[in-house]
This record gives sequence, structure tokens and C-alpha cells, in this order.
Amino acid sequence: MMNKIKILALGDSYTIGEDVPQSESWPYLLKGNLENRGLSVELKIVAKTGWTTDELGLAIEQSDLKREYDLVFLLIGVNNQYRGYCIDKYRNEFRRLLLKAKSFSVNNSVFILSIPDWSCTPFALEKDKSKISEEIDAFNKENFEISESEGAHYLSITGISRRSADDPRYTASDGLHPSGFQYEKWVEKIILKISWPAQI
Repeated sequence: MMNKIKILALGDSYTIGEDVPQSESWPYLLKGNLENRGLSVELKIVAKTGWTTDELGLAIEQSDLKREYDLVFLLIGVNNQYRGYCIDKYRNEFRRLLLKAKSFSVNNSVFILSIPDWSCTPFALEKDKSKISEEIDAFNKENFEISESEGAHYLSITGISRRSADDPRYTASDGLHPSGFQYEKWVEKIILKISWPAQI
């Protein structure tokens, strides 16, 4: 097993951990988990609250990212859905982002996280929850099929996010984003998906 690994996380508010301490965001929880296993972890995050696929793509183009990461994670699309962008646009841009993510991986260890369902949060109380949930499912159908076709590992965390409807521990204080408690559940699933020691 390698003693040192590099992790790249690409995304939006779910990746930076909006409204939770940095240490409770899922990339940093993952870092801590791996460090507790005796690894030295270097973490790079390219994400910003509100980013859509095209905005993340632009940020990547303007970055100095190289093919040097042992684990690459991509989670993007909720803001495409929120802004009402067409799913065809998402499909095309997500595929390009996935190919970019693969180009940064030294061993083709790319992980796609599904889009959480924010219809289950207090923020969506007066919105059309069924419509939101159906659209999230449609976007996730696209990113799953693209992930399968490109040989990326797929992690569905949408079901975990839907626990927010019945358990307030899963939602941050802003009533919209996941809590550190929820991100811990994501990391438990991520750890199970990583092949030891082949991928790290």
C-alpha cells in the first residue's frame, strides 16, 4: 500500500461542504479516515457553491491540474437542475467533465457521486417536491449511464440524502445542505467502494 496519496474533488457546494466546518465536509472526512489508516493524504478541491457543469468546466480549464491524483471524485449537477437547465446540456457537459477527471487520474480511479435530493430538506417546504425529486432522478440517470460507459466508479448517495425528510440530523443549519452527520454516511460508502490496496 502506498504511504502517500493525492485526492482531487471536483464539484459545487456539496463538495466544499456549504454551511458546515471544513473538517465536516466529505472530502476532509475522507482525508481523515484515510489518515487514520496510516496514509498521508494530499487533498485538492476545485468546487464552489452554485457552480453548474459549465462553470466547473471553466474553472478546470483555468486551473493547473495535472495527471497526478490517485483518487478523483466528481459531484456536479444540482445547480443545473435548480436553474432549470435542459438535461441535454447536462449530459454533454457532464461527459466532458468526466473525461477531464479521468485525465487527472494516474490509475483511472475516478468516482462519481450522485446528486443529492434537496426536495427532502426544509428549504423545499413550499416547492414542488415531487418535480424536484423526479428531475434529480433524471439527472442521476444520465450521470450513471455516462459513468458506466466511461468505466468510472459510481456512488449513489441520493438515498442517504433523502433521509433528511425524516431525520433533522441529516441537514445543516441552513435547512438545505447536508450536515457533517450526513457526510459521514457518504464517506462510509466511499470507503467501501475503494479497492484496497489497488487504488491507493
